[in-house]
Amino acid sequence: MKKTVSRIINNIILPLLGFVLVYFIWDYFAGSDVMPSFMMPSPKKVWEAFLNDRELLFEHATVTLKEAFLGLFIGVLLGFVLAVLMDNFKVIYRILYPLVIVTQTIPTIAIAPLLILWFGYEMKPKIILIVLTTFFPLVINLLEGFKSVDSDYIKLLKSMGAGKLKIFWHIKLPSSLGSFFAGLKIAVAYAIVGGVISEWLGGQKGLGVLMTRMRKSFAYDRMFSIILFVSVISLILMALVVLIKWLVMPWERKKITNE
Repeated sequence: MKKTVSRIINNIILPLLGFVLVYFIWDYFAGSDVMPSFMMPSPKKVWEAFLNDRELLFEHATVTLKEAFLGLFIGVLLGFVLAVLMDNFKVIYRILYPLVIVTQTIPTIAIAPLLILWFGYEMKPKIILIVLTTFFPLVINLLEGFKSVDSDYIKLLKSMGAGKLKIFWHIKLPSSLGSFFAGLKIAVAYAIVGGVISEWLGGQKGLGVLMTRMRKSFAYDRMFSIILFVSVISLILMALVVLIKWLVMPWERKKITNE
């Protein structure tokens, strides 16, 4: 009973208190001498703007989500393949690992205009940008997961005549699932943010395009509603990843239950 109450307090009540605190701080400063109302609209005005624009927001969100899911799918596939190759072949690891790191040192906002210039204003440059931002956490986390496998398990399977494929399927893959889902949670958030950033630079539809239009028209209450909407979408997708992890990894459920 005590464990259940403690879990509810830590996982539900305390996070809610954090959101409530942010709400009251925001509401207090909105429209004050510190921050004029036209620059920081109150939560009430942002909520009203969301309700008024909800159909428009959902229409543009479908475009951003389509870009995000396509880019995320390719990023996950690319990250998984690279991690497996780098784990199995030291030469490939030494060649690719520095390149993987370098891809993350280039600011997203700097490379986005080049992609638009090279590939136009359609969906292709946006998907490429999302792939570049999502594959990195998956590669790094999977590599760490593969390396964390107990070497005694691998030696045991080798002594029983198991090859690399069986070792990967029975030992490395299950052991790295926790790391994979940790990377996927980050990648999901990056996918939405990457899609919005790429849309800032051009396009006909998408939440980033809509945000740019609202900013240029000084409709900051509507712009804030888009920002919060993007945050909510990211949180929902991250929660979906947690749910998938819960379903795929039954041993994790037992561990949480026993705590």
